[in-house]
Amino acid sequence: MTDSPTSPEPKPGPARPRGEPVRRDRIRATCRETAQRHASALTGLARSLHAHPETAFAEHRSAAEVSGLLAEHGFRVRTPVAGLDTAFTAEFGSGEFVVGICAEYDALPGVGHACGHNLIAAAAVGAALALAEVADELGLTVRVLGTPAEELGGGKVLMLERGAFDGLWMAMMVHPGPEDICAPRSLAINDLEVRYRGRAAHAASAPELGRNAADAITVAQVAIGLLRQHLEPEQMVHGIVTDGGAAPNIVPAETAATYNLRAAGVAALERLENRIWACFEAGATATGCTHEVVQISPVYTELAADEQLSEAYRSAAVELGRRPLGRAEQARRVIGSTDMGNVTRWLPAIHPMIAIDCGDAVNHQAEFAAACASPSGDRAVLDGATAMAWTAVAAAADPEHRAQLAALARDRPDRAPGRAEEHDGAGAGGDLRPA
Repeated sequence: MTDSPTSPEPKPGPARPRGEPVRRDRIRATCRETAQRHASALTGLARSLHAHPETAFAEHRSAAEVSGLLAEHGFRVRTPVAGLDTAFTAEFGSGEFVVGICAEYDALPGVGHACGHNLIAAAAVGAALALAEVADELGLTVRVLGTPAEELGGGKVLMLERGAFDGLWMAMMVHPGPEDICAPRSLAINDLEVRYRGRAAHAASAPELGRNAADAITVAQVAIGLLRQHLEPEQMVHGIVTDGGAAPNIVPAETAATYNLRAAGVAALERLENRIWACFEAGATATGCTHEVVQISPVYTELAADEQLSEAYRSAAVELGRRPLGRAEQARRVIGSTDMGNVTRWLPAIHPMIAIDCGDAVNHQAEFAAACASPSGDRAVLDGATAMAWTAVAAAADPEHRAQLAALARDRPDRAPGRAEEHDGAGAGGDLRPA
């Protein structure tokens, strides 16, 4: 866009990117107006996703609905991407500054959208539509990444390793929760399944012939329980038995359990893995069973939010009437784990939390799921969309910040390094440690 005829003649000097500070307020107003103009479609999308929850890698309807709305507004949609049937990318514009907006839409088994991913997806679409309106003026390409399987499966990690995030200058998303937190902390996590194999026998007439795989899980659980006293701060272990045997009169020949291992960072997570591996091995050794451990999801790293983008988001949230936690308080809050952590470790990115009115409920509770289809959830969609759009505008219209992001993008390797997705081992004492 050129200056109006009444604008004063600019003074000679270095070229500035389109969207200079003198026009920033107008650009931001356009973004907010655009999000408001699409309010009905955005909140309708959030409610529709909420009413039809789909779990990891099965989000076919959800992915089609989210990408379809973007396609209706001129976005160039590619699906599937990164070898994932329910992943997509949708792009608008052709500017050098490539903004990535992550849309999650997977639900939880049994409790539906109790983590609010329906709101995440709708806010992402809203931010993308708002930025598309000003893409030419700011020299942007807006890329929405439909990222499946955050709850289990690590869709973002797989897409990152397979090139879907290539070329981005920055990435962002908003996540609902009980509080507004601009730069939350998360824990690194590894999701594992341990499987034991023994020998079946009649539990009454010939138990001595059996090798009890259920006992193997019991021994491992006891060992893990005793270990908890000696874990480092913020190391956590939680799991469930997914197969405990078929009948009480049959010595169980095969059993399985799933565990989440969490820690403050990847290094602490690896130390925890070594100790839990020993507990799994103890179950096999004590019962004469064999065992294997399978990594069922890529490792999620801890969040490392970009400070400058986080501060831009904070300013936007406050201007919208929100009251985010102070910087000292947010440093003490841990929100769980997310595959967005891996993204923040690779490129400048943020994962703020946006508050909804949920009473005493927290994420992963049925009451929180109900709050994700409410007027408060609708407001979070529109505020989240506007705040993300304003964050991107702040970066794109600031010559110094823009240059910094450009340099980082130019110097970044083409692909994120991967980590082996599965680690198997047979027999007690097998080396099951990650590569």
